[in-house]
Amino acid sequence: MVEITGFAPARFAGVKDAMAANFAAGEEIGCRFTLVEAGEVVLDLRAGHADRKRTRPFDETTLTCVFSTTKALAALLIARAVEAGKLTYDQRVADVWPEFAHGGKGEITVEQALSHQGGLSGFLEPMDPALWVNWEAICERIAALAPMWPPGSASGYHPITFGYIAGELHRRVDGRLMGDALHEDIATPFGLDLWIGLPESEHDRLSELQRPSALPEFGEINDPTRAAFLTPWASVSGVSATEWRKTQVPSANGYATAEALARLMGALANDGWLEGDEILSPALIAEASRERIRGQDLVLPFDMSWAAGFMRNAPNQPWGPGEQSFGHSGWGGSCAFADPERRLGGAYVMNKQGTALMGDLRPRRVIEAAYAAL
Repeated sequence: MVEITGFAPARFAGVKDAMAANFAAGEEIGCRFTLVEAGEVVLDLRAGHADRKRTRPFDETTLTCVFSTTKALAALLIARAVEAGKLTYDQRVADVWPEFAHGGKGEITVEQALSHQGGLSGFLEPMDPALWVNWEAICERIAALAPMWPPGSASGYHPITFGYIAGELHRRVDGRLMGDALHEDIATPFGLDLWIGLPESEHDRLSELQRPSALPEFGEINDPTRAAFLTPWASVSGVSATEWRKTQVPSANGYATAEALARLMGALANDGWLEGDEILSPALIAEASRERIRGQDLVLPFDMSWAAGFMRNAPNQPWGPGEQSFGHSGWGGSCAFADPERRLGGAYVMNKQGTALMGDLRPRRVIEAAYAAL
C-alpha cells in the first residue's frame, strides 16, 4: 500500500482512494494533486517516489517537468502584457516581429498564433535538433517558414514552436524572456515554485521521469502532425540534460509543484486575486480564456476548443465537468486548470508518463473524485 501524505478533509476521501487506486494498478511512481477553492488550498496530496529506484520520496519540495502544461503560464504572461497595453490580441504578430511576415504570414494575428491557427506546427525540413536550445536560431527559422495550411482556417497544435512564437512576442514588447518575467513578476513575489527553464541550482529537486512505453495514438498522419511530433528533429537532442533544463522554452520546459500551479490557476478562477493582489483583471481573464476556434484539430486527433494560449475544457472535458474551465495538459499526464464557475484551480503532476495525448485517466480519476466531493 502506498503512503499518501499531505492533507485532505474527510469530504475528499474519494480523492485519496482514486490516487491509491492509480498506484495499486502500477500506473504511478510519484505524483501530487492540489486543489484550490476560492483562493484557499483545500486539498494537497502526494505519494510515491521522485526517482525510478524508489529511494527519494515525492515530497513538498519535489519539482516535476510539466511539458505542455507550461503553455498555461505562457498564456498568462501574454495576457499580462495585453493588460499592460504592450500588445493586443487582434494585432498582427508582424507588427512587433516584422521578420515574421515572411512566407505569407503577415496577416496572422496574435490570437491566431496563440490558438494554433498559424500553420507552424513544426519543421518539415531537416535541422540539427540541438538548435532547440538556441532561441535566436529557432525564431529565425519560424520567421522564415511558410504556413502548412491557410492561417485562420483551422487549428493544428504547435507542441514546441508555440513557445518560441509566444515567447518572442513577449520578448519584443516586454524585453524579457518569459522565464525571467515569470520568476521576477509572479513566482518570487508570491512564493510559487514555478519555473520556465530551471536554474542548475534547482536540478537536485527534480523528479526523475519514466518515459512512456509507446507513442501516443496520433490518428491519420499528415504533414502538420509529422512536423509537430514525428521527425528526428521534432524535439531536442544532442545537448546535455542540464543545458536543456536551463533553456527558457515556454511551450515545453516548465518545472513546478502541483501546489504552485494550483494556486496560480486558482487565482485565475477567483477573479485574478492571488494572496491579496490582482495578477490579472476579470475582464482580461475572460478575454484570454474565451474560445478563438473550435473543431477538428489538424495535429491532434480531437475536436479542440482553443483560447488565447489556453486549452479549453469543452468539448473533451479532461478536467471535470466545468464548461468554462481552461488550462492546459502536458505530455505524459500533467495538467493545470481553472474553473471560474466554481472558483476552483487544480493541478496534477507525476513522473511516470502515460501515452494519452489528452485526458490521461490518472488525473481524470482524482479530478472527478474531487468534483464529486464538492
